[in-house]
Amino acid sequence: MFAFGEKVLLIDAKKRRYLFTLKANGEFHTHAGFIAHELITNSTEGSSVQSTKGAYYILLRPTLEDFVIQMPRGAQVIYPKDLAPICMMADISPGVKVFESGLGSGALSMTMLRYGAIITGYEIREDFANRAQTNVREFLGEAVLSRYSVSIRDAYLGIEETGFDRMVLDLPEPWQVITHAKTALRKGALVVSYSPSITQAVQTREAMGQDWLDLRTLEVLHRTWHIEGASVRPDHRMVAHTGFLTSARFIGA
Repeated sequence: MFAFGEKVLLIDAKKRRYLFTLKANGEFHTHAGFIAHELITNSTEGSSVQSTKGAYYILLRPTLEDFVIQMPRGAQVIYPKDLAPICMMADISPGVKVFESGLGSGALSMTMLRYGAIITGYEIREDFANRAQTNVREFLGEAVLSRYSVSIRDAYLGIEETGFDRMVLDLPEPWQVITHAKTALRKGALVVSYSPSITQAVQTREAMGQDWLDLRTLEVLHRTWHIEGASVRPDHRMVAHTGFLTSARFIGA
């Protein structure tokens, strides 16, 4: 059964998706009537519920992808098509110590925390830092904040902590942080930087010099397919360029 305080995803007959938190005495309203939250708490995942005007909705628990797409945001988020490759390229796993800068709305933080990472985050804007922590708490719960230490600091000016296994950046000028990696990272550590522009990726790689190994830059293209009976073709629209992912391994001076 669903419970108050839990998030629920409703999908209507036209495949439109609605995500919200169940509250005591709460109601979900659309042009097709409303549904009392209490009615949903008496239902199980995968079942359907009817609004006051007869519209039916399928009830599901939202995935991380659902939440990232629809969560409140202050900054542009990194989308799921890039979140998973970043975590693979950075080899995020339980207990790994990550330095992250450019938290934005917390989509990348949330994904790495879900993988079990311990994150030290620098964010220059307090409103973005607060939004990221709120979104993390909303989806993953209060307990995960013990692995998420956020400071209002400018990573361009330096990194106070040391011994990181990974560095993940979403910044306009990531090369300014690469200069501090020598003291912040252990030997063998991995860095992944997300940059919208190829010139940013180029400058980041140029800043690495001889202390880095396995440099590579890639982008992920996301194309869905239309499959309906004998009609099988690529969809007319696709999610093409969003950003370039640059990764490297630090081997020390």
